[in-house]
This record gives sequence, structure tokens and C-alpha cells, in this order.
Amino acid sequence: MTMADSTVDAVIIGGGFYGAAIAIYLAKQRGLKHIVLVERESALLTRASYNNQARVHNGYHYPRSYTTAYRSRVNLPRFVHDWPEAVKQDFTKLYAIARRNSKVTAKQFVRYCKEIRAKIEPADMSLRQLFEPHLIEEVFLVEEYAFDASKLANWAERELQECGVEIHLETRVTAISRGDEALKVCARDEDGSESEIVSRYVFNCTYSGLNQFAGDFPGTTTHLKQEITEMALMDAPPALKGLGITVMDGPFFSMMPFPARGLHTLSHVRYTPHMHWNDQCGIDPYQKLNDYERATRVDRMVRDVGRYLPAVLDAQYVDSLFEIKSVLVKNEGDDGRPILFEKHEELPGCYSVLGGKIDNIYDVLEKLNDEHFEK
Repeated sequence: MTMADSTVDAVIIGGGFYGAAIAIYLAKQRGLKHIVLVERESALLTRASYNNQARVHNGYHYPRSYTTAYRSRVNLPRFVHDWPEAVKQDFTKLYAIARRNSKVTAKQFVRYCKEIRAKIEPADMSLRQLFEPHLIEEVFLVEEYAFDASKLANWAERELQECGVEIHLETRVTAISRGDEALKVCARDEDGSESEIVSRYVFNCTYSGLNQFAGDFPGTTTHLKQEITEMALMDAPPALKGLGITVMDGPFFSMMPFPARGLHTLSHVRYTPHMHWNDQCGIDPYQKLNDYERATRVDRMVRDVGRYLPAVLDAQYVDSLFEIKSVLVKNEGDDGRPILFEKHEELPGCYSVLGGKIDNIYDVLEKLNDEHFEK
């Protein structure tokens, strides 16, 4: 769709899960009539919303960040209720605690799970036997799920159409500026044609691209770190087919179902991050990813994981998902994943939003509930 100069109620920049969900919320819950969503890719939910571990967290992952763990516990049942068709529950989820170099012991992990009221019980012997006992202290059966990003994309397309949201794909916003009475958003489509939208509200939901705008956009006050990451897609061997496994909390790795492809993702604390840098305007993360060689580290992942979980040595490598991962610098030490939600006082009506996990969407919507929007 060609974008023409226009005046609208709200512009959503970024067609990932967060951008789509916010657009739908503004239309359905807040009654905004003319909403435009701008996405630089050729389809919705094709970047960070898709290229990730596809885990619906239930708090187990965050023993060093109680707030993140608690919010996951609160949000998971809501997410399952709201997107049941996109949630995969029919697998067995295990968390195993490493004997050496772990930042949490098995006893501490059990106590922590009871504090956040997360289900946990010792795994039976048939499952424990999958692990190398000299390296694994204990194995627990827990309750955690995965999501299918392609089904979430189908939901987004259907809902956005029903809400009458105007979608512009293969279009990139280049600048956000102050106008006389509203905000001005400059965009360029795939043909190089430029247009300007005047809008009362602008929601910057570009994830890694949050700070890549010219004009009067001031940038986020919250500092970000960008990482190029690799999720290896594996065809799991029969012994691991119906399982999701996480080993923590030092030699940290996961093998999780990836429903959109019918495979498993393999991630590793040491080998999944390929490179990182502090985010700043003018260093386009997506360009850095495009220029990156993308040499897989799957052999190193499998070799190390195989010491703890020998059956992974029989998994077949299929592909890798390379993507930019954005994290808040202030949470590097505790692995917390709070949302970034900033109102830019220099640009009244402009918001920047970033979530570290898919279920954080509820934290964003709670923030938006407190905002006054003129129709």
C-alpha cells in the first residue's frame, strides 16, 4: 500500500507482536479511529517476535530477579487464556541444576519456586537418566510453555484488519519531529518514495531500532545493549522430541520446542551471543546484522551441551536464526527483563516501548491504561 501524506490519530512504528498488540488495544479499548502501523519488513512478526526461543516464561528463569519472575507468573496464565491457539503445552518441561559453577543450588531453586508459587516436582528416573549425574545435581519437572509466532502473526493480521488499522509494509520511518499541534512522522517506502504523517500520538515499538530516528527524537534515557545472537534450530532425537530442557544457572543452556517450524531451538549462554555493543543513534543494529558473516557456532553448542545431556549429540542441525537482541544495560547483572516504557517530554504524545519477553505485553498495556488519549 502506498503511503500518502495524511493526518491520523496514532502511528505505530514496528509490526512485531508489541506494535500489533498496541495498535489493536488503541483501536478496541481506547477508541482511536485512524491508526497507521508502519513495518520495514514485508510481513508482520518476522523479526525479533519470530527469531527467538519462543518461550512463554513462568518465572523459573529468573532466580536473581524476583520482579521479573513474579510478573512472569502473573502473566503466563493470561497469555495462555488470550492466545490459546498459539501456545504449545503438549511437551514435558524440565529444569536441571548444574553441580558446578551454578549460581543457584537445587535446594535454593526449590525454595525460590515455592516463593513465586511456581509448580515444581522432582523428575522421575526415566527423565533424570537423560542427564550426566556427575554434572547435574537435580532435575525438576515444571510448568512452562512455548508459542508459535506464525499463529500470533495470523492473529495480528486478522485483528488489525477487523480494527481498520492501516498497515504499510516495506516502509521505514526515518524521522519523528514536532509539528505545530501534533507530531510529524517521515517515512520512506521500498521504492524510495517519501511521505509525512501528522499524528497526535506515536508509538515507537521498533525493538532494536528504538534510537535510530532523525528529527527531534531525543532517544531513550534508558541505555540499551545490542547483541547479535544465534538460535540453532535442531531436529531433536526421539529421546528429546517431546521435551523442553533448561540447565542453569552458570553453564546455562536450553533446548526448547520451536512450534513455528516443528523443531527445537538450542541456545547457549556462551555461544548464542556472537557480538555486542552499546546502542547509539547512527549505529543501525539491523545493518550490522545484515553485514555480519553469520558463521554458526552450533558445533560448539552441541559439544558442550552434550556433556550434560548426551542425547543432544544425536540431534540434527537444520538452520540458525540470527537476530538482534536488545537488553537494558541496568539489568545485565541480574538477568531481569522489565519493560522499557518511556514518554518523551520533548515530543508530547511520543512513546518508546520495548519488552524483553512476549508476556511483558500485559505490563505495557497496564502502563497504557494509565495514559489519557484524546480521540
